[in-house]
This record gives sequence, C-alpha cells and structure tokens, in this order.
Amino acid sequence: MFDFPHRRFNPLTGEWILVSPHRTQRPWQGQQEPSVRPHLPVHDSDCYLCPGNLRSGGTRNPDYRETFVFDNDFPALLPKIQARTFNTSGLLKAAPEKGLCRVMCFSPRHDLSLPQMTPAMIQTVITEWIRQYLELGSLSWINHIQIFENKGAMMGASNPHPHCQIWAGQSIPMEPEKELAACSRYMQANSRCLLCDYIDLELQRDERLVIENDSFVVVVPFWAVWPYETLLISRRHTADLSQLTPNEQQHLADILKRLTIRYDNLFQSSFPYSMGWHQCPTDGQPHPHVHLHAHFCPPLLRSATVRKFMVGYEMLAEPQRDITAETAAEQLRKLPEVHFLAASEVTPPARRRS
Repeated sequence: MFDFPHRRFNPLTGEWILVSPHRTQRPWQGQQEPSVRPHLPVHDSDCYLCPGNLRSGGTRNPDYRETFVFDNDFPALLPKIQARTFNTSGLLKAAPEKGLCRVMCFSPRHDLSLPQMTPAMIQTVITEWIRQYLELGSLSWINHIQIFENKGAMMGASNPHPHCQIWAGQSIPMEPEKELAACSRYMQANSRCLLCDYIDLELQRDERLVIENDSFVVVVPFWAVWPYETLLISRRHTADLSQLTPNEQQHLADILKRLTIRYDNLFQSSFPYSMGWHQCPTDGQPHPHVHLHAHFCPPLLRSATVRKFMVGYEMLAEPQRDITAETAAEQLRKLPEVHFLAASEVTPPARRRS
C-alpha cells in the first residue's frame, strides 16, 4: 500500500516525517557499530551501581536486594540555583530551571536487563516508578517528571548495569508540551481522547500492532521515526502510572518483558533503545486529555551493527525513514517470546482476541 515516497503526520506533535520505502534496497557501506552481546557478571566490583560498591563521590551503595534509587552524583538539574533571567531584545533569552535528578537501579544483578528479568522483578520496578512519581510530584515546585531509560552504550548509557533516570523539573519540556497541546486541541474539537481513538483505530486495522494484553497495547506508530520505534499505550484512559490498578501493573510487567524480549531477539543482541514515560504533569492543573504511554526509540536499522543516524536532511529538513511502520511491526510481531539467551524460558500463552 505504501510502496512509494510519502509523508506521514504525527498527531501527537503536529510534525511530519518523510517515508522512503524504496531505499531499503540500497547497499550499505556506512558506519557499523560493534555487535553487542555482552557476557556480564552477576556482580561487578568495578561497577558504581552494584550493591556495596563505592560511587565516584565516595558514597558506598547499600547492599540492596531489589531496586535502588539515589540522587544523581552528576545531576543535570539542581534544587538550589540563582534565580536570574536574561532577555535581550526578545532574541537572547534564558531562564533559571531548578530540579532534581535521580538514578534508579532495576535490580542488584549487574547482568539482567528488563527482558531477562522475571515479571515479578519488573513489577518491583513499576512500583518504584510509581513511588518516585508520587514523591517528586508532591513537591510544590516540581511540575514535570521524566522517567527514562537509555539502554546500551550507543544510546549514551555510561554503565551497563540496568538502570533508568528520573528528572523532575519546574518546567514541562518541549516534547511532552507538544503532546499535551495536541491532545488538548483534539479533545476540545472531538470531545474524545486522541490516544483512545488511536488505539481503537490500530486494533481495527491490525497493521501495526506488535503485542497486546488485557491492559496495554504496543504498536509501531503510523508516524514512527526510528526503525523499530514502538508506542506502549494503556487501554484504559488513565493519566499516570500511579492510577494503574494492581492487575494493570501486572499486565504492564508482562508486556514490558514481551516487548523487550522481541527487541533482543530481532538481531540476537542486547538491543539498545531510549525509552520514556509520558504521563500527567504534576503542576496541580486538570489535564483530562492526558493518556499514559511510553515511547521506545531504538536506533538499530538492519542488524546489530548498523544503526540509524539523524543527519543531513533529518537535521535540516524533517525526519525520514526507509522501512515502513507496517514492515517493522510485522517483523517484531513474528519474533518469539523466548529470549535468545534463555531458550528454556516458558512462553506466556497468547491472548485471544474477541
């Protein structure tokens, strides 16, 4: 259907992307990253995130047994700063931004990322995400909380120990702000939620669906920029992680494991990505248009060694991709739910569609 150059619209941001499916046939002689299949120890004495080890600032980690959260030793945001603004002719503008940055280790195990963790271990991660969202959001001057994971060295992760970061700031950053504005406009015009309608459409068409369970849906979005980008969306219209029921938290653990196993199985490697949650701001204002979702943005294009770069046209004009969202979804959908490094793992039963 989409075998010709075309542009696709992203209703969440109001932006367009160029899709060029005919370019998948071009030969590749560009940069190739080293294949990533690390054999990590259970505990690394040189890792500053492992239990009992010293961090660079001299603090010793506790002998934690589940998750572990601490204030980032090298934070991008600071809680106390000089409140000075700068504005010259409306062209040179700067404003202070204070905040808090935390690091969250998923597990004491140095060698286990999300796809290799048990659902119960992933549920512990979700519980801590909720606790952090509520704790930081209770601060009167914190208006946005960004939970995100950079997995893999090519995504900027400075340590292979499975972990994520939590940045809480005064301002709502640009990407969430664009989505908030678009979803607000859609609700005002249609009296419905944009992502609720989008889920219904994707389930009807069944072209870009990757996996689903009773509480969540994963699709390669119609407007995806990254080769195997996915959008994880709650079925129920809920604003943030703290509103998930115990059953929904269990289903979230299930679908996170199944999705990340597929990622690792795609190229038989530890699959790199940036993942982040978009949920309700903590500014005390009503946001009925907000619908909980997570973005997974992986850079790998053709193999574990060939990645997509945002250069040239994409930096100066607009994003562009070669493989269509439909092709990427089909590839992910067909992958097994048993991790390639754990063939003995039991595959969960497939959910029947009504």
